[in-house]
Amino acid sequence: MRLQSMLFGLIVLGLSQGALAQQPVVIKFSHVVATETPKGKAAEFFRKRAEELTGGKVKVEVYPNSQLYKDKEEMEALQLGAVQMLAPSLAKFGPLGVKELEVFDLPFIFDNYAELHRVTQGPIGAGILKKLEPKGIVGLAFWDNGFKSFSANTPIKVPADLKGKKLRIQSSKVLEEQMQALGALPQVMAFSEAYQALQTGVVDGTENPHSNMYSQKMHEVQKYMALTEHGYLGYAVIVNRKFWDGLPADVRGQLEVAMKESTAYANRIAKEENDASLENIRKSGKTQIYVPTPEERLAFKKALVPVHQKMESRIGAQTIADIYKETAFDPSKL
Repeated sequence: MRLQSMLFGLIVLGLSQGALAQQPVVIKFSHVVATETPKGKAAEFFRKRAEELTGGKVKVEVYPNSQLYKDKEEMEALQLGAVQMLAPSLAKFGPLGVKELEVFDLPFIFDNYAELHRVTQGPIGAGILKKLEPKGIVGLAFWDNGFKSFSANTPIKVPADLKGKKLRIQSSKVLEEQMQALGALPQVMAFSEAYQALQTGVVDGTENPHSNMYSQKMHEVQKYMALTEHGYLGYAVIVNRKFWDGLPADVRGQLEVAMKESTAYANRIAKEENDASLENIRKSGKTQIYVPTPEERLAFKKALVPVHQKMESRIGAQTIADIYKETAFDPSKL
């Protein structure tokens, strides 16, 4: 009788373990923007492809709009394993101690997407992401948002036009230094608070990719925008290392394919949406869009490139030099 009970127990245990084995692996993917933004759409694209490529072995739950965690909370949540995947902006990694990622905040470090992608999709980008691993994080990819332009309620043609202006920035030592190099007054502020601050005059202007400016209706409270495209805004898609390393090798490989496809999609729609948003801002007639002449853009470049040297001790001189070599940029020739 006792033997029968033991056998029965083993059969039940085996059945329950088999049922558990068939349960899909859940990836909670948390982010802080709306579903219809480029990042939000890319997260949904990854969800779909991950589930398709793994044959349902993985279930991705996407939580947009800070439904689970706000900007300042999500990194800790990932490290603790409360969520498995995030896509924070690159400025968010300084407080984590991985200041090399702040290189992407440097003004005019990239002149175009071709230069940018040689870094983000090449060995330099992979090497920078590798520095996250001692923090319990695996960096999977870089996703674009776009290149930023300045806006204000007074015309912007040359660097001196921003002198004394209170300009909203996200929290970043590099961006603080950038604004100070222009003689502007950097105002660190949450993205969600920027529209009201611009509307009420708490700040005079800001910098944004066109899709951010349009989707947040900032063009309705900013009379002028200069297409300086002086800086890049992007994201790093990251995953909890313990979780990632614990996945079966075949599943991890399928997720890597899903991420590669999602990155191509993310970067394509980011470019498309920025172009469309710029056209919508122009059509609205509420913001005058100014295209700086080559000489005027060079003046911005000369004013801002010295920030690179000032940030060497923070970001790492070698990281900056590696990007210069990859993009053939020589600041001494400005």
